[in-house]
This record gives sequence, structure tokens and C-alpha cells, in this order.
Amino acid sequence: MHTIVIVIHVIVSLALVSIVLLQHGKGAGIGAAFGGSSQTVFGSTGAAPFLAKLTAIVAILFMCTSLGLTFMGRQQAPSVMQGAGKPAAPQSAPATPAPAAPVQPTPPGPAAPPSK
Repeated sequence: MHTIVIVIHVIVSLALVSIVLLQHGKGAGIGAAFGGSSQTVFGSTGAAPFLAKLTAIVAILFMCTSLGLTFMGRQQAPSVMQGAGKPAAPQSAPATPAPAAPVQPTPPGPAAPPSK
């Protein structure tokens, strides 16, 4: 089920990006007034109402799949911070440190011959 929702989410997100890129910007009407193309694919009113409704529908689907994935992920894996309220187990320290072995001085020996 989780994989199916992820696939739907990716398809919906790509559709949303494509639909937004198909829409005209605010300055597109001025270009059409000064000799732009008068042929329209979506009829005489243009693509604005159709694409606006389609954008709203796809955006709602995107939000629904996002919420669905959030709830599925929340039920699937526990949080990292779930055990943060418990105090850490006390670690036992050694009662007394072990005494260090005394260092014996080394007796002076014959000196090494100098290297040439």
C-alpha cells in the first residue's frame, strides 16, 4: 500500500509541475494584443479556466497523498526521540584506581660508539 501511494504521489507531483508550466503568465495577454497568435487549443475563452480547475484538483490530490504518506510513515517506524525521556543507565566506575607500577631507573651502560 505504501509503494502504491508513493507512485501516485510522484505522478501527481509531475502532473502539477506540468500543469503550472502550461499556464500563461500575467503578461501573456499583452503579447497577444500586439499581433500574437489568435488560435486557441482550449476554445475562445482560452485555457485559463480549465487549467485553473485542473491545477486545483491536482493540488488537492498532492496534499492528500502527502498527508497519507505522513500517516503511513508515522505508523510504520518508531521515532528516534521515542526513548529520549528515559534516564540513561548509570555506569559503574571502578572503586579505586589500580596503583601504577613504580618505574625503575635503568643503570647507565656503555655508550654506543659514535657513527661516522
